[in-house]
Amino acid sequence: MKISLRLAGFLITACFSHGAEVPPQPFFAATQRLIDATAFLGSPFTPEELTTLRTCIQAHDAASIAKAQTVLDAHALFHVTITPEQRVKVERGSAKPVLDESGWRQYLVRVENEAGVTAKLAASSPQAKEVYVKGSPPVVPNVKPRDPGQPPLAARWLDVHLFDSPPQQPTLSGLGLEYRIIQLYSSEAGKREATFSFDTGQGTQDLGFRAETSILFDSLPAREVTLSITDENGKPCMAELLIKDHAGRIYPSQIKRIAPDFFFHPQIYRGDGEVIKLPDGAYDITFRRGPESIPEQRAVKITGQNTTFKFQVQRWIDPSKRGWWSGDHHIHAAGCAHYSVPSMGVHAPDMARHCMGEDLKIGANLTWGPCFDYQKQFFTGKEDKESRFPFLLRYDVEVSGFGSHKSGHLCLLKLKEQMYPGGDSTAHWPTLCLNTLKWAKKQGALCGPAHSGWGLQPLAENDPARKQNYKLGIPSATDELPNFIIPPFNGIGANEYIVDVTHLVEGPDGKPVPAVDFLSTVDTPHTWELNIWYHTLNAGFRTRISGETDFPCIYGERVGLGRAYVKLDGRLTYDAWCEGIRSGRAYVSDGKSHLMDFKANDQELGVKNSELKLAKPATLKLTAKVAARLDDKRHPEIQSAPVDQKPFWDLERAREGTSHEVPVEVIVNGVSVAQKNILADGSTRDITFDVPISKSSWVALRIRASSHTNPIFVIVNDKPIREKTSLEWCLKCVDQCWSQKEALIDPKEHADAVAAYEHARQVYRERLAE
Repeated sequence: MKISLRLAGFLITACFSHGAEVPPQPFFAATQRLIDATAFLGSPFTPEELTTLRTCIQAHDAASIAKAQTVLDAHALFHVTITPEQRVKVERGSAKPVLDESGWRQYLVRVENEAGVTAKLAASSPQAKEVYVKGSPPVVPNVKPRDPGQPPLAARWLDVHLFDSPPQQPTLSGLGLEYRIIQLYSSEAGKREATFSFDTGQGTQDLGFRAETSILFDSLPAREVTLSITDENGKPCMAELLIKDHAGRIYPSQIKRIAPDFFFHPQIYRGDGEVIKLPDGAYDITFRRGPESIPEQRAVKITGQNTTFKFQVQRWIDPSKRGWWSGDHHIHAAGCAHYSVPSMGVHAPDMARHCMGEDLKIGANLTWGPCFDYQKQFFTGKEDKESRFPFLLRYDVEVSGFGSHKSGHLCLLKLKEQMYPGGDSTAHWPTLCLNTLKWAKKQGALCGPAHSGWGLQPLAENDPARKQNYKLGIPSATDELPNFIIPPFNGIGANEYIVDVTHLVEGPDGKPVPAVDFLSTVDTPHTWELNIWYHTLNAGFRTRISGETDFPCIYGERVGLGRAYVKLDGRLTYDAWCEGIRSGRAYVSDGKSHLMDFKANDQELGVKNSELKLAKPATLKLTAKVAARLDDKRHPEIQSAPVDQKPFWDLERAREGTSHEVPVEVIVNGVSVAQKNILADGSTRDITFDVPISKSSWVALRIRASSHTNPIFVIVNDKPIREKTSLEWCLKCVDQCWSQKEALIDPKEHADAVAAYEHARQVYRERLAE
């Protein structure tokens, strides 16, 4: 079968009726779903077949229906008939029965539904052996007691799955003819026979031998491919491999992967000396190691024998050589796209592998609502044992799915204790963010709101979306920075931050410290994130920024799509990296541009509280080492997408027209006051600006939507930083936030909340009076 609809057992619906009676609308709607589903499963139709099917969809007539069914029938390994009495019988289809050792083949099942049944279709085989069992750890084989009616485990060389997930329905449609996708896995090579039966529930199989059919397969042998993977210095390392055959099928089979490979990834992460199995054939391999590597595209062939593939990382920059260490303070081992089964998420070795494969030095693995009670066992209050210097992994907590999350999620890093007093799970946590922050800061934690932009989109006053909760696709009224539109404050981002930033709380030594250390950036629209940060900096606060991915919830593509690069003079540790975030000795980035060694005169980031004092207005000399790299081949699936479908922070957005130049801007109190373009060719350049400063201000550099430094605070004549319009904005925002969050506060904390919000109003009023 030319499509070789190959992948891990999954079933796809195309809803059809017979012959000329097939209605065009449901027929072609189902055909499009079938096209989408096979592409999603990594086993697309051939280009010629796609052309035929799309032409038929466009023609939308009876003749095109017949032509499309001819294409689909050619891939049907089984013809299933459901009689008017709801008996199910099965016959062989016309597709050639070929399987792959250690791989999946995908075929269609043609279902003639004479009874109009809308139940779930099931397939079974006595030779079937599952490799992914819900409720069992991914590394443990299926060792359920053997059914006396089944052959011994050694004879069960097959796995069978029918796809019933979106974009397809879980049950039959009830139409007279539809197509499902069946996926078959073989653990062995050679001639192998299997018997198959289908049913739609207890007692629906037809009587006699019509209920089953036997098929002799030719299972093609797979070859062992040993991987030699080294970094730019020739040392063994972990890296990413994306393997596709010429039909676009992904290897190993994507949808049936178990940890350490993730079923929502097309890529895998492998280290030096590890082995993968591939059937004979031609493959295209993309090799990379994080955003600072230069991807290698390679065409290879497997031809009847084991082989070795050698890969070496090529870099365009290495910030760590200048003392800048990358980290992602917000990743997860459970929930969102991750497994909830078979093991309540994945374990530290799996997340460590992914961090190493993306050259991400610090990974903050945050336990949160889904699977919290399982994942909490891995918290130790120190770097995880799976850390391999300089790749350091540590478990901490995101307040999400419990407690104060409706007022804004909180990233709590460097915790000594992960459980708020009063219980051993998630039910008893405070509903006011400030109360959680007081507890965390008392133990010296590094704290900040997660995915800051959610709920802070600038909406026009008459925009009906202002009354809705946040959802992707709500437009912004402006991309101006700073802007003075009052956001709805109806989301889960840095909402209560507008209040918490005004508070000092007790630190581990009893002295007052800021309740909030950093604002998360990079994983939500940059205008939404930066606007509230700019305004609170203009109000005189000194919150820093850090970069996050919220993997795999906002972004599931890979860890480290959002990063913070922290400058350290001594040895890298997780705690030292966190303290670098706290002091502001860091810049944030999507990894495609870098703003290193930013100075104002001789004042460095994070040194002496990032503060430069001037006796009177003066012209500052700003310097930095900057680099960026645009490569249209790095992520074809991203680069080919419209700009509004790219990641929220992506260097492509900063491009000047169609050129490979991007602007580096000087930001003073939130306003861009100077700009120089650099060629995004990967070279590191020294850049200098002379910027007049007339009053106390904060100063930073940015490549908009790609990277941003933390600020240097320039204090002129000992006057504080105060911008009246920003303070007025902040004061109005406190009231707007209260209008959305008051109802979410537990009655026992209502008095605390009233006091916290009134304190914020008073602080902003006092600063306005100054």
